[in-house]
Amino acid sequence: MSAVIPIKDVEYEQPAGDVCSTRHAWARVPPEPSATERAALKARIRQLLKERDAVLVSHYYVHPDLQDLAEETGGLVSDSLEMARFGRDHPARTLVVSGVRFMGETAKILSPEKRVLMPDLDATCSLDLGCPIDEFSAFCDQHPDRTVVVYANTSAAVKARSDWLVTSSCALDIVHALKDKGHKILWAPDRHLGGYIQRETGADMVFWNGSCIVHDEFKGFELEALKKEHPQAKVLVHPESPADVVALADAVGSTSGILQAAREMDAREFIVATDNGMMHKLRTLNPGKVFYEAPTAGNSATCKSCAHCPWMAMNGLAGLAHVLETGTNEVFVDPALGQRARVPIDRMLAFTAALKSGQPAGALVPNIGAA
Repeated sequence: MSAVIPIKDVEYEQPAGDVCSTRHAWARVPPEPSATERAALKARIRQLLKERDAVLVSHYYVHPDLQDLAEETGGLVSDSLEMARFGRDHPARTLVVSGVRFMGETAKILSPEKRVLMPDLDATCSLDLGCPIDEFSAFCDQHPDRTVVVYANTSAAVKARSDWLVTSSCALDIVHALKDKGHKILWAPDRHLGGYIQRETGADMVFWNGSCIVHDEFKGFELEALKKEHPQAKVLVHPESPADVVALADAVGSTSGILQAAREMDAREFIVATDNGMMHKLRTLNPGKVFYEAPTAGNSATCKSCAHCPWMAMNGLAGLAHVLETGTNEVFVDPALGQRARVPIDRMLAFTAALKSGQPAGALVPNIGAA
């Protein structure tokens, strides 16, 4: 008989106006394998990846085993933007996405001819849950003069309703370019990231009221107290965090931006305000440095997730081996919906490719009223 996998309830913030009816979700808690089981599972997965002509891409927030295995087998550990780009360009016929559902959907949208598998299809995201397509479409209809910019942490349907897709690593550049061409912006779903971008760019923006259950828990009051305990530490903050936390940062950036800052800044100690799944890569790449987790507990904090996404935690070696063995947990996206959703994704990828190559990326953004 197989073991019963525990289920835990997950609370996430209800967007204002009761736009969606669910305040609670759930996540499975995969059991931690023994050392012997871990070695056997890793060996089997390596073999199956070869047999299935498959490549593994893992997000920085998943279990260290899955991060290490991706890199050891020729795959990738990265943020959602690089995961999408890598999956599109890799010749493997099967993509295995270790992350959350919207990442698997994005991989399928960009590679409709490939099979896309996930260790657990129920792994979701509070930002995605809090932005249902019907309510979001109605919100867009209330602001027909605005360019719709959505964060990657959204469903395929929400992406299909948008004009531009962004990740936290390229959002500032894209919104800057849109503002320069006269665009007024409707932003969704993370209000903290949107607020940060508005403060940095001065863009005219209206916001969907969503937040990440992990980053929303970081509290400025507790972070100030931790800074006093470690006065030499530099503070690295993901912009999905509240404004009072961002205000205390020495560097604000996406997951890749945080990794770069930790590598390049002249400091030995860092306090990090993002999902604690990042600690594995930070410590691996910077063995001479010390990293502290920003607090989500204390007098002013609740510690609902304790700085780790419960859905990222659903990814495990056993689930990965199972989907490679059986071909289950395949991601499907309606082809017509996928074609519409691909438009804003391709715009983002073209924009970031132009930036990377030193080309004038702003030329990819039309002026208001241009044909």
